[in-house]
Amino acid sequence: MKTVKFDDNIPIYLQIKNYLYHQIITGDLQPGQKLPSIRQLAVQVTANANTVQRSLSEMVAEKVIESQRGKGNFVTLDTDLIQRLKQRLVNEQLAIAYDQLHSLNLNDEEIITEFKKFLNNRGAKDE
Repeated sequence: MKTVKFDDNIPIYLQIKNYLYHQIITGDLQPGQKLPSIRQLAVQVTANANTVQRSLSEMVAEKVIESQRGKGNFVTLDTDLIQRLKQRLVNEQLAIAYDQLHSLNLNDEEIITEFKKFLNNRGAKDE
């Protein structure tokens, strides 16, 4: 796991949750895999252990992580839930981009056109 660079405008516990969501969605943390201890996570993400605990508690309540008394925290085995989490995060990012582009007075059709141009140019850079 990498160190998290925190944004001062967003609560740290939410940034830790998003970091762990990303790890789960990308497969860096597999379904059923044990998470590092709270203290280990706190050191890895350079945050207070209580802040990490808050993040994990919310993720347990969301059932993304399962807590097993005396054993630790584990990524859910529910791959459908992980897929729904991925879709939710994708939709959140698209909503942000959509709102920002609309604030530039682009209509839906212009946004789609610009996004297609962006993808084509990005693809050309990757070659």
